[in-house]
Amino acid sequence: QVQLEESGGGLVQAGDSLRLSCAASGSTFTIYTMAWHRQAPGKQRELVATIGRSNSANYADSVKGRFTISRDNAKNTVYLQMNSLKPEDTAVYYCNADILVLGQPTIYNYWGQGTQVTVSS
Repeated sequence: QVQLEESGGGLVQAGDSLRLSCAASGSTFTIYTMAWHRQAPGKQRELVATIGRSNSANYADSVKGRFTISRDNAKNTVYLQMNSLKPEDTAVYYCNADILVLGQPTIYNYWGQGTQVTVSS
């Protein structure tokens, strides 16, 4: 009923910037907390940043000062601006959102399919 689709990943050099986007589509819904996670090869998925509906944001210590999460509620989209990228930022980045679909009794958590970010040294 709801799909999340990420875009904006790619191959960049250390120090470069990338902007990821994640758009929700499908049924009529309301989006609450949105977040970005990442998973590097051989590692567990980790939380990168979250943003509430009122734009309150939190970040993992490893990205503070370099990454900025934002959202456009009118477009049902969350963004992740990534600056000063490092090789250790290489991972598949996933967006995730808590969504209440019209007619459903509860909020469900949805995930996108992921977008690859590769940072070369």
